[in-house]
Amino acid sequence: MAGRFAPRSAPHAAVPRQVTTPEPAALTRDWTPPGPFDLRLVLGPLRRGPADPTFRMSADGSVRRASRTPAGPGTLHVVARDGRIEAAAWGPGASWLLDQLPTLLGAADEPEAFTPRHRLLAVTHHRRPGLRLLRTGLVMESLIPSVLEQKVTTDEAYRAWRLLVRKYGEPAPGPQEYGLYVMPDARTWSLIPSWEWHRAGVDSKRSATILRAVRVARRMEEAAAMELPEAMARLQAIPGIGPWTAAETLQRANGAPDAVTVGDLHLPGIVGHALAGNRNADDEEMLALLSPYEGQRHRATRLIMLSGNTPPRHAPRMTRGDIARL
Repeated sequence: MAGRFAPRSAPHAAVPRQVTTPEPAALTRDWTPPGPFDLRLVLGPLRRGPADPTFRMSADGSVRRASRTPAGPGTLHVVARDGRIEAAAWGPGASWLLDQLPTLLGAADEPEAFTPRHRLLAVTHHRRPGLRLLRTGLVMESLIPSVLEQKVTTDEAYRAWRLLVRKYGEPAPGPQEYGLYVMPDARTWSLIPSWEWHRAGVDSKRSATILRAVRVARRMEEAAAMELPEAMARLQAIPGIGPWTAAETLQRANGAPDAVTVGDLHLPGIVGHALAGNRNADDEEMLALLSPYEGQRHRATRLIMLSGNTPPRHAPRMTRGDIARL
């Protein structure tokens, strides 16, 4: 009869268990710089735009970067605190990154070797005592984005780097909230289809240069242990890599204080304006003005850029192209 039996209870719905992935263990290291130290100034040149997937600089001044080391992918988190550097690293490349930490942060640099010959540089050198020239020891991670920056606007180059690394790189080791990516290895760069270069806005000349370089990536990496003239020659043996690209690469990979950038659209005018009041200087005049700083010309140009004494823009910026729409 109806109501004679109590209704059978419905089975409880299964509640999915939340599976949390434990945060990977980090290796750590502390290091005390030999003098005044500004982490942002030192590592800033490694960032390729505000959305660089391999680099993050936080509001507190700490830096996170992902690298493809000789031991494999690795993530490095660096904090400057109370005159010391505290670092943590994850992944197969963690030990390599921590072993190289002092070198990365300019331990081998010799800022005292710089003697200002102009008042502007003397003042800037005094106001920026924490500037040291970094040295990554990794050539390809600076060479490829430098090739992408050839003869295009920085926005175009940063976009290409961001799109290609996110699509063909791999998530970096370590805490996933960092959201970093490790750039592709040489073989993966070589397998990127032509239409993907096109979609990223990279013309055939730049993509062909990168493809030639990654085919001899080991030979390129050897340049990190060379003196500047030999390293410049090694990189420029690749068609499509000229003095501008080689210098931009070795400033970062080798910490080369004399790797002055020639062939730049703006730098000669900036140096000419700062040192001689001539915003129309060309490469020849720039090199003449920098001749008192032979051996330290890259450091001199960095100090000029940091001085803020740059000429007002009269000429239009480089026109942005968009080959992806062609």
